[in-house]
Amino acid sequence: MSLNPALLAVRFLLELVAITSFGVLGWRAFDSPWRYLLVVVLPVAAAVLWGTFAVPDDPSRSGGAPVPVPGPVRLGLEFAVLFGGAAALWGAALPRLALISAAVLIGYQLLAYDRVLWLLTGRSTEA
Repeated sequence: MSLNPALLAVRFLLELVAITSFGVLGWRAFDSPWRYLLVVVLPVAAAVLWGTFAVPDDPSRSGGAPVPVPGPVRLGLEFAVLFGGAAALWGAALPRLALISAAVLIGYQLLAYDRVLWLLTGRSTEA
């Protein structure tokens, strides 16, 4: 299910929203001159973490893993970045957007249960 093109598109949008949310936090929660630095550094740091640590042969990432990690580590990283984006919106005093983001993320994770199980166990749910 998680490799369904529609779900992959949703996941990509959730990644973009999360990374952007870190920039929003940097801009709204800090005063000058820090905001100018953090609006760039926070999203770049999240994107670097997201793109660097991966499970080898992950079908949703074309199999590339610059720094290979076990599935549970990658799942933790995905939760930290994606739900961290929702937390960043909350920290930026945007609670409604934070709750919407968290609700969509929970819905996505439920629909992509096969990916979560694969990351936790290393086994596919398909026969």
